[in-house]
Amino acid sequence: MGRLTALRGEVWLVDLGMAQKTRPVLILSVGYRDEERALVSYVVRTTSTRGTEYEVPHQAPKFLPGAFDVQSIGTVPDVQLIRRLTVCDTNTLTKVEDALKRWLALR
Repeated sequence: MGRLTALRGEVWLVDLGMAQKTRPVLILSVGYRDEERALVSYVVRTTSTRGTEYEVPHQAPKFLPGAFDVQSIGTVPDVQLIRRLTVCDTNTLTKVEDALKRWLALR
C-alpha cells in the first residue's frame, strides 16, 4: 500500500501519539516533493472549547460541534495519517489562517 497524501484544507484523522491520541486535524501544509521530508503540518480540532480568539468554530456532518485550535499546531510524518474525514470549507480555512497569523504574530 502506498503512502497517504493529505492536501491543504482537508480534515484527517491522525495518530498524534500517546499524549494526544488519535485526533481530527486540519492540514495546513502544502504538498511535499520526493526530495523533501514526508511531513504534514496541522491544527487540532477539539470539542473541548474555551472560547479563545484562537479557536475557529467548525461544524460539519458527522462531527460533534467543535473548533480548530490554532494554539495546537504541529507536524507529523505522513505515516501517522489514518484516513481523510472531510474537506474544510474555504471560509473556515481562511479564519484558521487569520487566527494562526495572530497567534504567531505574523502580521
